[in-house]
Amino acid sequence: MNDIAIHDTDAAHQRLSAEVRELCERFGDEYWRARDRERAYPEEFVRALTEAGYLSVLIPKEYGGLGMGVTEGGIILQEINRSGGHSAACHAQMYTMAPLLRHGGEEQRRRHLPAIATGALRLQAFSITEPEAGSNTTRIRTMAVRDGEDYVVTGHKNWTSRIAQSDLLMLLARTRPLAEEPAERTEGISLFLVDLRQVRREQPGTLVVEPVRTMFNYATNQVWYKGMRIPADSLIGEEGHGFRYVIDGWNAERILLASEAIGDGYWFLDRAIAYARRRDVFGHPIGADQGVQFPLARAYTQVAAADQMRTRAAALFDSGRHSGAEANTAKFLASEASWQAANVCLDIHGGNGFVDTWDVERKFRETRLYQVAPVNNNLILAFLGQHVLGLPRSY
Repeated sequence: MNDIAIHDTDAAHQRLSAEVRELCERFGDEYWRARDRERAYPEEFVRALTEAGYLSVLIPKEYGGLGMGVTEGGIILQEINRSGGHSAACHAQMYTMAPLLRHGGEEQRRRHLPAIATGALRLQAFSITEPEAGSNTTRIRTMAVRDGEDYVVTGHKNWTSRIAQSDLLMLLARTRPLAEEPAERTEGISLFLVDLRQVRREQPGTLVVEPVRTMFNYATNQVWYKGMRIPADSLIGEEGHGFRYVIDGWNAERILLASEAIGDGYWFLDRAIAYARRRDVFGHPIGADQGVQFPLARAYTQVAAADQMRTRAAALFDSGRHSGAEANTAKFLASEASWQAANVCLDIHGGNGFVDTWDVERKFRETRLYQVAPVNNNLILAFLGQHVLGLPRSY
């Protein structure tokens, strides 16, 4: 049971939280512990979320989705993580919607969105990052060369997660060689929606996937494209403008990932508070000691503050207003707060915190990601320094 109440005056949001929480109760600690131990994809959990319609939250109703906003998407992801689950298994199906919704053609939307909404198709994979380019996405080298009615894709990506669990793939590739870099460095890069079913069926060997084992259960991979052919109508929007289409989805991604970190933060607080109340040492519960109370209270203030910034960023995004500063700030604060709460929770549990059956060490490993991905916190500080504080550009 959650110990810390979250005060939301919106009755619809309260209902949504309660409904997601009820679904998550079917997948308890042992379920997630087993998936982590085996590094197995939580297929049953993702199926249950899909059938309940939660992964279609950002898809408009006209295409069969729930037609809600990033605010509601954040509530869903927060409740998953606060329940002890791990949203990484399915969060991409929310934030990969933005380029297709905003820049895809109507025929593309009609063809794919209803099937994604029902779960007949899964769009869980986004292939952007490359080993050499890293966070400097404008320096990617994977090429998509036009050849008649197709594009031929050649290159190497890393951190392409959930490709084995996806039917569709968002792929960012150059359509102009890096050597011909234009004055505007973001141009010459295009975005494609790839039908993986067709590739697997008709072009075996042109898509090579190598799973990567990480410190927590995250279905990520290195991928090699070896002359993979995709139809020209896989292109999202205009050729050469794909980088800008991806940027359009970054604010939503940051807000949603902040929501996950906030969910983790509340989970750590809930577990630490419950343990501090019942753990009796030296004749009284350890929660009576200020050495336990003060770190918990400090962690709570940080999680609660991040929660408020996330709520503001989501409201701005959903209203169509500029939200870059708020979205980045929310992601920064949430990732820092969840990590602080994780350390406090581990300290309070002592040796038990390192034992897998208490689940603290699992969540500890999972929440560390948010300071690094989907964007490193140092890059967020650089963004805020330039775009909010008006300082010279650093990168």
